[in-house]
Amino acid sequence: MEITTPLTEEVIEQLRAGDRVTITGIIYVGRDAAHKRMIEALDKGEPLPFDPQGQIIYYMGPSPAKPGKPIGSAGPTTSYRMDPYAPRLMEVGLKGMIGKGNRSLPVREAMQKHKAVYFAAIGGAAALIAKSIKEAEVIAYDDLGAEALRRLRVEDFPAIVVNDIYGGDAYEEGRAKYQK
Repeated sequence: MEITTPLTEEVIEQLRAGDRVTITGIIYVGRDAAHKRMIEALDKGEPLPFDPQGQIIYYMGPSPAKPGKPIGSAGPTTSYRMDPYAPRLMEVGLKGMIGKGNRSLPVREAMQKHKAVYFAAIGGAAALIAKSIKEAEVIAYDDLGAEALRRLRVEDFPAIVVNDIYGGDAYEEGRAKYQK
């Protein structure tokens, strides 16, 4: 299924755990340190560096770009490190997250409550994923280097729905098939 950003509730309602998607549009990149700063801003009543309404955040630490390229390798990082922050970002409108690995129960419950989804990017395919990234720019927290908050323009970014708004979990469903 081809989806574009920002995500709408109508699109999110169609997604099911295990669905393969390609994403086109703007997505944001942030890891632990950027998430910590975003939550601190919210706690102080300050605006975030981007409007989270309908947006997707990709948990990724890019490598330096080669000449003529917008970004270097762009593989996913382990998502559970962002679990302490994810529910709060969903409360203010974040609709999608991309990473690798399982999410905690509180994050999965927040996805159902706030109608958000979690996608897996293919670990080990960082160079391939980078080909779908057409533009990359740091928009905040430049002092964090690779952990700075970035805005990416992507075309046909490949991902798999792991957690949907119905409680589906592609990892659990996949394991169950092979445990029979």
